[in-house]
Amino acid sequence: MSMKDPTSPVCRTISTLLSRIGDKWTVLIVSTLGEGPRRFNELRREIPSVSQRMLTLTLRNLERDGLVSRKVTPSIPPRVDYALTPLGESLRCPIQALSDWAHTNVDAIHEARTRFDAVQDSAEAA
Repeated sequence: MSMKDPTSPVCRTISTLLSRIGDKWTVLIVSTLGEGPRRFNELRREIPSVSQRMLTLTLRNLERDGLVSRKVTPSIPPRVDYALTPLGESLRCPIQALSDWAHTNVDAIHEARTRFDAVQDSAEAA
């Protein structure tokens, strides 16, 4: 079974996982939970651009993938805490590496885009 066969189960699984961990909400949630467990509303406050629906869906998917744990403490109202699992903790290093790479290369990327757009604009004008 080839990793280049997009119909193979392994390739589809890897593609799904890369889509999930490359999602901006996943990156922000994993980074935030890397500082310690949080309640749902704490996550919403610390990631103000995420909607309640997207936070709920992303947390549910991260829990399903084994990256986040959800602990319910019976109280009124119930207390729900989210934390990274050991598997989630192992994702912090690659996410940090990608973030560092982006910060290091943001100027070069902007310059490349400007050059590309200038060529495209002059080609369209001709």
